[in-house]
Amino acid sequence: MAKVELKQPIVQEISENIKDAQSVVVVDYRGLTVAEDTQLRKALREAGVSYKVYKNTLVSRAVEGTEFESLREVLEGPSAFAISTTDATAPARVLAKFAKAAPALEIKAGVVEGNFYDANGMKAIASVPSREELLSKLLGSLQSPITNLARVLNQIAEQGGAADVAVEATPVAEEAPAEEAPAAEEAPVEAPAEEAAETPAE
Repeated sequence: MAKVELKQPIVQEISENIKDAQSVVVVDYRGLTVAEDTQLRKALREAGVSYKVYKNTLVSRAVEGTEFESLREVLEGPSAFAISTTDATAPARVLAKFAKAAPALEIKAGVVEGNFYDANGMKAIASVPSREELLSKLLGSLQSPITNLARVLNQIAEQGGAADVAVEATPVAEEAPAEEAPAAEEAPVEAPAEEAAETPAE
């Protein structure tokens, strides 16, 4: 009875950890050196992933009746659990990448967004880009058309400004001949005066 009471807080801890989890990945960590284990924990922590070693019986009890219950079938031998509440693919990505340098690390299976994946399925999940990478690519693809649109609008604005200057200049050019016209008409009026001046001389 005392043992059950001692285990209950741990079961509660596991339940709390997986309650809002987007993914839980089970790994066999046997064969990892202390240094490798330290490096793995650091990599997972930097990715926002919690990494815990629990007894299979306690995890089995904690996941019962939850979307992670399917993990019970792989709870054999030493098991560690990588849990993420923010990025569903982060545990698989970090673990798969680390396993390339440390083959002793074995991914058993995982549940990602409510779906169970075996070891091969987790390898496929590991190839999915992170949310940040996807957003970065999306913003990059969106940014190009927006930049082009801004450039076109700027060119239109510049062309429109030049056209306005031309329109404003046109009335000035048309008014110039109108002001010179009276001067041309006044020239014949002065002719008789010259002729009158020449008449006495004859």
